[in-house]
Amino acid sequence: MKEAVSTNKAPGAIGPYSQGVKFGNMIITSGQLPINPETGEMPETIKEQTRQSLENVKAILEEAGTSMDKVVKTTVFLNDMNDFAQMNEVYGEFFSGTYPSRSAVEVARVPKDALVEIEAIALSE
Repeated sequence: MKEAVSTNKAPGAIGPYSQGVKFGNMIITSGQLPINPETGEMPETIKEQTRQSLENVKAILEEAGTSMDKVVKTTVFLNDMNDFAQMNEVYGEFFSGTYPSRSAVEVARVPKDALVEIEAIALSE
């Protein structure tokens, strides 16, 4: 049985989807834009946007009772692959030990013209 995961510590869904879904021992987040849930604003730089997107992922996972340490797969959508190195630098701050598998792709456009969007799959604690 699947169960929606929702927290006010990450931006609310802007469409017919859940911030995250818990299914068995998996938690799957929707792609997280770099929107600060308190202000509704988006930072300007790729580093700041990566940090905010990952903080949003982290908040959803924590609401579901798990953590970034339990992430097994991420997907990073970049507006410009030239931002990869800067994104990767911040991304590395959120994970340690056995890093999750990851795909990183350049896309034509990210919602709200963000520079990055990140989704994750994690296991329950």
